[in-house]
Amino acid sequence: MDGPSIIDHLETDCFCWLNVQCSSVKQKQGVFYVIFLPTHTGEMTAAPAPGADRVRVAVRVRPFSQREKDAGSKCVVSMHSGTTTTIHDPRNPGHTKTFTFDLAYWSHSGFHVGSDGVFTSADPSSEFAGQREVFRDLGRGVLDSAWQGYNTTLLAYGQTGSGKSYSMIGFGANKGLIPSVCEELFQAIENRERNQEYQVTFSMLEIYNEQVRDLLSGAKQPGGLRVREDSELGFYVDGLKSVPCESYAQIERLMQQGTKMRTTASTHLNASSSRSHMVITLQFKQVFPDRGLSKQSSIHLVDLAGSERQKSSGSEGDRLREGSRVNLSLTNLGNVISALADAAVGRRVLHVPYRDSVLTKLLQSALGGNSRTTLIAAISPADICYEETLSTLRYAERAKKVRNKAVVNTAALTPESRAGNSKLLPGGGNSSMAAQPASPPAEPGSRPGSPQLPWAHQLAQAREEWRQHHVALAQERQMLKTLPHLLNVNEDPQLTGVLKYFIQAGSCDAGRAASNAITLQGLGISDKHASFTNLDGKVTVTPHSKCKVVVNGVPITAKTKLQHLDRVIFGSNSAYLYVGPPSERGGEDVSRFDYDFFQLERAAAEGVSVHRLGAGSGGDGHADPSVLAAFQDYVGLMPLVSEVNQMSEELKKGLRMELKVKNLASSDSRGYDLQKEVMVKVTNQRTHQVWVWSKAKFINRKFLMEELYQRFLDGEDSRVAQEDDPFWDPVEAVHLGSAHVWLQPLAYCMELEEQAALLNCDGLEEAVLHVRVRPCSPAGRACGEEDVVIDPVELLGRRMDFQIHIVRCLGAQWLKEDAERGVQMGYRIYDLPHTLYTKPIWKTVNPQIEESVQFTALNASQEFLDYLQTNALIVDLWGLQEGCAELSCSRQDLMVTGEGHIMVDTKDTAAVMTAGQTPSDQTPELSLKLLQLQREAELLRAVNRALREENASLRGSLERAGPGPPAREPSTALTVAGDAALWPEGDRERDWQASCDRAFAAALKAFYQRVNAATGQLLRLRRQEPPEDDQMLRPFVHRQAQMLWDSGDLLESSLRTLKRDVALIVKKRRERPLQSE
Repeated sequence: MDGPSIIDHLETDCFCWLNVQCSSVKQKQGVFYVIFLPTHTGEMTAAPAPGADRVRVAVRVRPFSQREKDAGSKCVVSMHSGTTTTIHDPRNPGHTKTFTFDLAYWSHSGFHVGSDGVFTSADPSSEFAGQREVFRDLGRGVLDSAWQGYNTTLLAYGQTGSGKSYSMIGFGANKGLIPSVCEELFQAIENRERNQEYQVTFSMLEIYNEQVRDLLSGAKQPGGLRVREDSELGFYVDGLKSVPCESYAQIERLMQQGTKMRTTASTHLNASSSRSHMVITLQFKQVFPDRGLSKQSSIHLVDLAGSERQKSSGSEGDRLREGSRVNLSLTNLGNVISALADAAVGRRVLHVPYRDSVLTKLLQSALGGNSRTTLIAAISPADICYEETLSTLRYAERAKKVRNKAVVNTAALTPESRAGNSKLLPGGGNSSMAAQPASPPAEPGSRPGSPQLPWAHQLAQAREEWRQHHVALAQERQMLKTLPHLLNVNEDPQLTGVLKYFIQAGSCDAGRAASNAITLQGLGISDKHASFTNLDGKVTVTPHSKCKVVVNGVPITAKTKLQHLDRVIFGSNSAYLYVGPPSERGGEDVSRFDYDFFQLERAAAEGVSVHRLGAGSGGDGHADPSVLAAFQDYVGLMPLVSEVNQMSEELKKGLRMELKVKNLASSDSRGYDLQKEVMVKVTNQRTHQVWVWSKAKFINRKFLMEELYQRFLDGEDSRVAQEDDPFWDPVEAVHLGSAHVWLQPLAYCMELEEQAALLNCDGLEEAVLHVRVRPCSPAGRACGEEDVVIDPVELLGRRMDFQIHIVRCLGAQWLKEDAERGVQMGYRIYDLPHTLYTKPIWKTVNPQIEESVQFTALNASQEFLDYLQTNALIVDLWGLQEGCAELSCSRQDLMVTGEGHIMVDTKDTAAVMTAGQTPSDQTPELSLKLLQLQREAELLRAVNRALREENASLRGSLERAGPGPPAREPSTALTVAGDAALWPEGDRERDWQASCDRAFAAALKAFYQRVNAATGQLLRLRRQEPPEDDQMLRPFVHRQAQMLWDSGDLLESSLRTLKRDVALIVKKRRERPLQSE
């Protein structure tokens, strides 16, 4: 910082300073400033050092979007006292996190729309913060700093759709911070009454995929503009156009021009604006001829890209997860903020990675440098955005720790500058946008040291461009009133309606070629894509050849008449709203036809809805948040999948992608629905290889695909090594479906044999699983009917052995599609730490697996018995492809018995195991036996205690039931005889009750045995396959019918016998009281 800068920072007009330059023997130079300031006594003192400024952080929560309202989302954000923000975990309502920032804006509720369209507070008690309140706190702070000569930066951060662009740009009558700051700046300039001049220049750029695009210049530079470094200026964009401005109207025109360039670029390059950063820079210079100095302020207004949080479960498995440069800048921005935050709290930081991305280079002064910086974090209130909102709040929490070193930027005027300014100043001494004959300091967008045009000449060029643009705008407004036209619809509301294509009378072509009357850009758009006909006020559209055209969500292949406000999509995702001729127009609300409307309409046409995903409402009437999140993911990924398929087609990759919903028809082992998650199924149409990608992996791959596709569009070599190709992945096993085998019969020591359907993610049958689960002895002998128990409690504390036998898989669709494929089965029961897999079977449609595993519970616990009664064994079917690794698990971590059986229900068993021992050693066997004896002894003690309590209770009852005071004392013999006569009667009563219970248990056991026999006969009937010989078909059908008849007879006789036995027991119970009387 030079001497004049320090002096102006101290804001005093009386000063004395010396400039001393020194040179060493090694030709190293240094400059020293000795500054003396007046005290209240008139003495000179040394100047203090500039102070440090902390980054100011504000948080703003938006209202629900229409999609969130339709889905019944809940608000999980609350704000208090204007500074604190609390977020509630929707899955754990008692779990909250509270953050404190400089400002917290509640814009979620408590507002109404005025007649001018501005959102304001509904009543004086409302806490609603509108655009005016945000500008009052943040925008005016930016302007105050700029007037003082400080560099200022305003950053907007948050996930896509959180309201960043609304806060920065605004919408309709609700102006955002950027236009409000610009407008207020020029109003203040006009109201100044001092002899000063002001120079304002405007530049607008976009950073996408680490490339810088100038949004005010039509010139296209391959690879984007270069970011260079200067010893004085720091990092700057070489060749960036900076336009002089005299009024806010010119700023507004330049922003419209930049927005149009941004829209065209995003359409042509297939780059969503939510994944790019927009940086608007105002260079504001104040010239003070009477003081002989000037102040220079750089005002950076930055709308950052959407900060979608990548789930670790989806991205950590991607071998190319670090390859994309699209999110590199945000990641590095977070690294810079973290490093600066650590330094601010005294931690040792060796390196701040400013140079790792274009964005952090350009924001070096804003973070930790010469700037007063404000960050506004935009968050969503919806429960389905909880993770992203929490991530944004944590990001803002780190940012508020960063400290800058802002100083006033001043420079002394040369004598030539003073003379030139005195000639140009108006006589009245009012402020002006006067021409500056001397060259101003190099702008950040220009090369340092390059010759600068005089300020007057720059203004003249800007005025001429403004005049031409004004004429073009007037012509466009007239055509909008008279001609039917197409308006673009973009994911970013700020870019919607920017592109306008007019349909003149007669016929015209639309497509990629420049010779077309309507030039369309985007994925999947051909040179001659479609034709429009405008005859007698009726407009029709006709696709060319096999070109993709969708009208109101439905693909068309022939001439189709367009109605006013029809929705038209060309190619993969170029969306337009058709506005009919004036005769068809009314007072419709065009704003409701936004990007979400297009995608929801497209999803509905494909049969995708919240209800299809299983959105069951709870007691409060709200749908499951996981279902709503899956639906939003599905709708959001639909256009991306369409774009990737188009890129694959143009690059000749041969891949086809389609959306699937994981766990759409799946449930856990207790039958409860699993959380829905959107996946992408990838199929190589040439080799029939299949992959399944998570949402995070797909989005990451799409970024990489866009980079490769851009090279293809630029005419560069798009060939890459296989390991670097985002369209390629190593072959892997694919999950095909799951089957539920309910284990309740095992809790009664009954065999279960079942043919269960293996359902895929769509709920359709992928194959049929034949499985047998049977109780057995430790030696593996199957248990008989005499081992069946009436109550599972009888098994408590006992050893249980059972076998799971995977017999075969029938009719696998996976194998029917490609005979070279294979399958494997996998399952895990109770507390087993790993999934067990069967051996792989290749190249057969009905693979015979025939694998049996014996499990042992040495001391069956109540939890294990409850598990058997309420849970199912989930068997997964995995598809194998040629070249993929087979699934396997290590059995080293499994506990096994001395016989080699896998142990389950090992919680108590593990407690008695000592370190370093294996379950197959002799010592653990003795420990297990000891544990079993201890548990049996504890059961006996419990029975003993129960008997004692019952005995005491009976004695008390006898005493209370004794006769009243007798007239005379009975003899001792009579008393003893009477007591003796009572006990045999009680014994007979208990024996009679026990006989009834035994009879009832025997009846139930006989019934279960008969039903088990009938079930086995039905399973054998189901396993029999019809003969291939037609002559044997009739005897086969006859035998099947006879077996079915016999099974029915057996079931009916079992039921009759049970009814008869129960009736006899009931009759016996009713007769007993009569016999007693």
